[in-house]
Amino acid sequence: MSGIKVIATNRKAARDFHLEERHEAGLVLTGTEIKSIRAGRVNLSDGYVQPRNGELWLLNVHIAPYDPSGRYGHEPRRPRKLLLHRREINRLIARVQERGYTIVPVRLYLKDGLAKVEIALARGKRKYDKRQAIAKRDAQREIDRELKERYRR
Repeated sequence: MSGIKVIATNRKAARDFHLEERHEAGLVLTGTEIKSIRAGRVNLSDGYVQPRNGELWLLNVHIAPYDPSGRYGHEPRRPRKLLLHRREINRLIARVQERGYTIVPVRLYLKDGLAKVEIALARGKRKYDKRQAIAKRDAQREIDRELKERYRR
């Protein structure tokens, strides 16, 4: 993974959704946005992707204003166009039109100096799915703790 610097991750996505397919997409950004991303001032937690006119748009992702830009900066939550191959866009749009699917941003990173966002086709988790995941994680933690104690003696 040389040349990749992770800027922000969306931990909420893995908790609230079953993540199925992942894709790497480029972003159409302004100059102040890329400067703010390089400074690490991004929040993906409420973001989602929506198809519009045969294109995919990243919505509700907060990229903080770049302070030195003054009043000439960008709007923090403006819609941003995603750059993918046409066949990927068409396939994702077809899957989103199926009931229960959505597209969420998983992480934002710099790859060889260019901002990329990893998006995932996701299906929402039910409340009992979340409880099962928590119980499974707690059980695994307890097992690991016991094994650590056993080998310490």
